[in-house]
Amino acid sequence: MSKDTFLRGALILTIAGIIVKIIGSVNRILLSRLLGGEGIGLYQMAYPIYLLALSVSSAGIPVAISIIVAEKIARSDYRGANRVFRISLSVLAVTGLIFSFLLYFGAGWLVENQYVRDARAYYAIAALAPAIFFVTVLSSYRGYFQGLQMMTPTAVSQIFEQLVRVVTMIALAFILLPQGLEYAAAGASFGAGPGAAAGLLVLLYYYWRQRKVYQIQAQLQADVKQESSIRIISRMVKLALPVSLANIMLPLVSNIDLLIVPARLEVAGFTVEQATELFGYLTGMAVALVNLPTILTASLAASLVPAVSEAFTLGDHKRIYQRTATAMRIANLITIPSFVGMWLLAAPISQMLYGTPNAGTSIAVLSIGIVMLGMGQVTTGVLQGLGHTTIPLINMAISAAVKVVLSWVLTAIPSLGIKGAAWATNADFAVAAVLNIYFVYRYVGFSISLPDTLKAICSAAIMGGVVLLTYDAVMGQLFSNTLATLIAIVIGVGVYGLSLLLLGGVNERDVERVPKVGGKLLAILRKLRLLKK
Repeated sequence: MSKDTFLRGALILTIAGIIVKIIGSVNRILLSRLLGGEGIGLYQMAYPIYLLALSVSSAGIPVAISIIVAEKIARSDYRGANRVFRISLSVLAVTGLIFSFLLYFGAGWLVENQYVRDARAYYAIAALAPAIFFVTVLSSYRGYFQGLQMMTPTAVSQIFEQLVRVVTMIALAFILLPQGLEYAAAGASFGAGPGAAAGLLVLLYYYWRQRKVYQIQAQLQADVKQESSIRIISRMVKLALPVSLANIMLPLVSNIDLLIVPARLEVAGFTVEQATELFGYLTGMAVALVNLPTILTASLAASLVPAVSEAFTLGDHKRIYQRTATAMRIANLITIPSFVGMWLLAAPISQMLYGTPNAGTSIAVLSIGIVMLGMGQVTTGVLQGLGHTTIPLINMAISAAVKVVLSWVLTAIPSLGIKGAAWATNADFAVAAVLNIYFVYRYVGFSISLPDTLKAICSAAIMGGVVLLTYDAVMGQLFSNTLATLIAIVIGVGVYGLSLLLLGGVNERDVERVPKVGGKLLAILRKLRLLKK
């Protein structure tokens, strides 16, 4: 197992992310049918509490470890990298154990004090406690491997974790259902523990496989003065705390949405039932769909952190600039056509996936935010790699404040309604991205390439026209929305790729750098004379 290149690492994490999403989607369908609305409600009462405890105990730690380990490896200090890992593992094992006990013994307190309204959710909360320990320890291993720029262990562990989690959830929910919904929901919650344990076993295997290499590297290196344990822990906390707070902010902003949007929809003239329905279309359907294209940009961000940290440690400003430019260019090549396609086919996609075209309005408006969300993720990765983990947090807080104000004002306007809430979310993505881009320009000197962006926009516009014509033509012949939508998407992807090649949006070097298949693909495109040098 060798160090992954920046792009190879991003591709590995993207593939893993897609597989995890597919498994998760199957899980949601099966669990919803098995438990019904009431059982899912009990499960959902427990899960946010678990996520909050997890955010406090371990979120941000993988980023911090990957930054520090990447710095050590850049200086050929393998002994120091291993020491960072051992210290982080010890600290996280203790904190994971503490938070597991706190959640288990605090479940009753949460119910008794009415923080959780339904007493039956007690079992689901307590069942999640073991998972905190395993996930917290797991995060130490993932941060270490990512710092070494080895993304395969993280990717494989994510897939195994999700697979074992889902199988356990469904099996226990089914077995315990005759005992009552509260026990079935607890069984579903408990699945997170075995899933995390399975992911940890995968990482232990990779670590065991590499242990001799680590030992030899440490023995052969020159003597380097090692940081004290206190210094390492202090640096980890300093780097991880802003990332943890950012993770806590995400559910916090969602809860603010829950308080603001339905109430302001009622002010706009909608009934309680209509407001609830529209809120469901936005948060339950549109948001989930908009997040799909950003699986790649999130993977790029994760891969950027150690890559930028390594280059920054070596003082290689040119490499930082190149990696930033490459990541941003790839992000735009993916998010711009995703926005155009989702905007034009919003209602058909809503009908195909959710059985109703009514979420189309929210999907269309929110699709505009895909481009800014992708930029925000990539620039966050760059800033974190530079060690500026606080900056994205502050920018997120500013953008969240803008979102709250706009949600309050725009959602209450009768002509906008739920579209106002969607535009507020777009503003949230845009403000965070613009602020991040400013700081990336300030520290790296990078600015977005206008010619490359225009080529992507023109290619996406051509794709959009073909997509609309294809959808209308297929619908006119087959009268099947699902078939028409899928055919339009497939043809649209092909047209976009061809347009990019003809307009020079992709060159030989871009194709050659595609992991695994780049060389073969380059030879084919050269024969067809579709590439510009």
